Amino acid sequence: MRNLTLATLTALVARCAATWPHPHPPKDLPPVTSEALQALISLDQLESGAQQLQSIADAAGGNRVFGSKGHNDTVYFLYDTLLATGYYDVELQEFIELFSGGTASLSINGEVQDANIFTYDSSGSASASLVAVDNLGYEVADYSTEVSGNVALISRGECPFALKAANAATAGAAGAIIYNNVPGPNIAGTFTEPGDYAPAVSVTQEDGEALLAQLEAGTPVTVELEVNAVLENRTTFNVIAETKGGDHENVIALGAHTDSVEKGPGINDDGSGTIGILTVALALTKFAVTNAVRFGFWTAEEFGLKGSEHYVSTINQTAGEITKIRAYLNFDMIASPNYAYFIYDGDGSSFNLTGPPGSDAIEADFQAFYVSVGENYSATAFDGRSDYGPFLENNIPSGGLFTGAEDIKTAEEVEQFGGTADEPYDSNYHQAGDTIANLAWDAFLLNTKAIANSIALYATDLSKIPPVTSTTPAKRAWYPSRELTASGPRKARTALAEKRSVSRKRHTGCKKGHAVAI
Repeated sequence: MRNLTLATLTALVARCAATWPHPHPPKDLPPVTSEALQALISLDQLESGAQQLQSIADAAGGNRVFGSKGHNDTVYFLYDTLLATGYYDVELQEFIELFSGGTASLSINGEVQDANIFTYDSSGSASASLVAVDNLGYEVADYSTEVSGNVALISRGECPFALKAANAATAGAAGAIIYNNVPGPNIAGTFTEPGDYAPAVSVTQEDGEALLAQLEAGTPVTVELEVNAVLENRTTFNVIAETKGGDHENVIALGAHTDSVEKGPGINDDGSGTIGILTVALALTKFAVTNAVRFGFWTAEEFGLKGSEHYVSTINQTAGEITKIRAYLNFDMIASPNYAYFIYDGDGSSFNLTGPPGSDAIEADFQAFYVSVGENYSATAFDGRSDYGPFLENNIPSGGLFTGAEDIKTAEEVEQFGGTADEPYDSNYHQAGDTIANLAWDAFLLNTKAIANSIALYATDLSKIPPVTSTTPAKRAWYPSRELTASGPRKARTALAEKRSVSRKRHTGCKKGHAVAI
């Protein structure tokens, strides 16, 4: 971690000043409106901000993983930019979090294969035969006696990665290979926290099924596997900026995460959300607000929502503080190259799981925005897989936008949004290719305007959203799936709930309020 010297701070402020307009606001500002705020959002600002993050990552070895120089420079850039406006009270929230990294290697019958390490993996090596695990490795009984001393081949699905790797260790496996259950790039997940795991790597569905076919044909498969896991405590930071004006007893909060994975710079995931909300924050300085607006830039999301969890747990220590947040909006990946316009399913009509009261109104307002500009939209599961999760746990009405990650775009979605069928929404998800060269600028601009629209609405009027009377989450209601009617000038909704789940990052375990990594 680098020290923020006076000279460095001065240089950073000067750099920001050259990139972003942020004059100190006059005392008398006009009230914010959606039209006026959206008018201040430009593609030039988004390009400039994305380039800033790309340059930070390039100068730091290619990533912005939390606790690294790349992430710290991202944090300082945001902090200095927001502080220089004079419009916000800005806090640099420091804490210590456990970092997991390292390397993995895999060869099959002497040929090197692509393999990823899991977050919170266990170190170890294996030189042994490959043995297929029955079913999905959910039960210890799925692991035959042949697994002992060998490497287990396990399909993703139905239960957390961590449980599969722990069961493999219990069965005496020297290692584990977990292969994807859907097409797409090789995406590693997380074990949520350190534990007693067989050293494990992830491979693609194609590679995993090819190995399984060899085993089923009776062909012996020899594996050389090595995992060198790194676990260390790192100091990291959230950045919190709240308008000086507005009613601080009624706050509209929004957020994005500032860290990338270790393999790449994370310019879509989640540089797009970071720059999107920063651009709105800068535009908002031209206006007065009725309700206070709080921007959260969260660290360590890629390690299990650690930044947002820390923030929510901190404000929970002061009685009544959490209930001042009337709504929370999340923006994690809003410029995917093969994008769809997804809205979190706050009313539960698509994925059968509601958000806290008021989440339905947030979803409806995003829908109305897309209809107003003649764009289609669809729903994404409101399953707690990004930084809105800790807010859901505290019964805070929530919502947000998402343009897709590693899941595959359907032909029906191509009819709605364009792009390429049978390809991931973002083929560079969690890869070195998640760079400024692979952003969808039209989606980036439109979604940033959607953010501006929502902030203008709720900074003026929160009457659609009921006050938070209890931070104990109510049971989230389930409804039978139903076909959705078209709305707006084009087919604006689709009934995809029965066909596939538009999932978020599979990076957490069975902890309450989080999605299961499977």
